[in-house]
Amino acid sequence: MSAPGRAARRAGPVTWWPIRALAMAVALPLHAATLTDDAGREVQLDPPPRRIVTLAPNLTELVHAVGAGSLIVATGEGSNHPPEVLALPRVADHQRIDIERLVALKPDLVLVWDGGNTMRELAQLESAGVRLFRLEPRRLDDVPRALERVGVLLHRPDEGRARAQVLRRDLAALRERHAGAAPVRVFYQVWSRPLLTLNGQHLVSDAIQACGGRNVFAHLSHLVPQLSSESVVQADPEAILTAVDGTAPPRRAPDDAAFAQWTQLGAPTAARAGWLYTVPADLVVRGGPRIADGVAAVCKVLDDVRRERAAATPAPAR
Repeated sequence: MSAPGRAARRAGPVTWWPIRALAMAVALPLHAATLTDDAGREVQLDPPPRRIVTLAPNLTELVHAVGAGSLIVATGEGSNHPPEVLALPRVADHQRIDIERLVALKPDLVLVWDGGNTMRELAQLESAGVRLFRLEPRRLDDVPRALERVGVLLHRPDEGRARAQVLRRDLAALRERHAGAAPVRVFYQVWSRPLLTLNGQHLVSDAIQACGGRNVFAHLSHLVPQLSSESVVQADPEAILTAVDGTAPPRRAPDDAAFAQWTQLGAPTAARAGWLYTVPADLVVRGGPRIADGVAAVCKVLDDVRRERAAATPAPAR
């Protein structure tokens, strides 16, 4: 998932879902003939899809979440949840789509994200008569909306609404729990060479904010900015996070190779205190139905930092 491709070497293509369009809030009548996707294009709801291809892991999970997993006939690399999707053919990776193989499967719907596929390839699919639907959740609240829209798109509106309701409840609980939490300055490291981060418009930054964290590079204009080591030292984050493949719990990892330059420099507060953590990419980075678990993982890290910071702060003199 471009500079995204290089970052994928650490946390796989899921780390790179550059997202360019806000998901649209919808109150969807069940008789609607079309549904508008995140590129602003109207997509026909009828006939109901019977053969689906999903070209990103979060899209695969969204389809399964509304009970339509049996309709998926192929996916892209990186789709690994639920486990049964591992047996499906792979027709794309973060660099290209195998157009010929995909079309041969005769899908009547392909779920895509513009940031992960070239306009040329998507145009080729459309010219071959394939119906596309673009979904690119950019903020946490866009994910439950995506569940609702996938439910309507796949003629399972009740399932989509039910899953969206649970996810909204879980996200609201996490936000409420951390509403008064002391701020923690966070640097989210996508990749170390070149040094890449995410700005405030990315889903991960929204997760950090939900936990009471402050993305120290939220103000930068590019979604995936390249940095110098000096700029990180100057920003002086209290916690540095990076994602690794899988769903393992967040781990304090000062010896991880990704953090080598910070432990050598020893300049940011995060390095001096050892507040260097890995977080599960499959949960934190994907804009899918497990995103609340990803936010909870980030919150656990920041809560650990707060506790240690408070314990190390001298009590005020009386």
